[in-house]
Amino acid sequence: MNRNHVFDSSGPDMRLRGTAQQLFEKYLQLGRDATSSGDRVMAEGYFQHAEHYFRILNAMSQAQQQREGQHQPRRFQPNAETGETGEGPEGQSAELNGQINGHALEGEADYDGPQPETREPA
Repeated sequence: MNRNHVFDSSGPDMRLRGTAQQLFEKYLQLGRDATSSGDRVMAEGYFQHAEHYFRILNAMSQAQQQREGQHQPRRFQPNAETGETGEGPEGQSAELNGQINGHALEGEADYDGPQPETREPA
């Protein structure tokens, strides 16, 4: 479903046709009008319909973000505030990101960094 999908809506007292955005705005306006005229019951019905189309808009937006996220490669980005690390290029942790980039981690056979000092018991 895309943003241009046309819906046929059976509202509380009429039928409307339009995109989710158009129907959301229309029901919201009808709800405001009913509120200002003092018909709280009809206003609630319109606001419930507006909420329905608002949820549809959110679902479409989330689906679009997921589709866009699948097409963009992930990049390692540490979180400076919490010290947490982000995801690597293939959704792997930052530790594996170091291995992917040719860096061995401490404690591994290929690690060339400083070794901890070990002492023999006396």
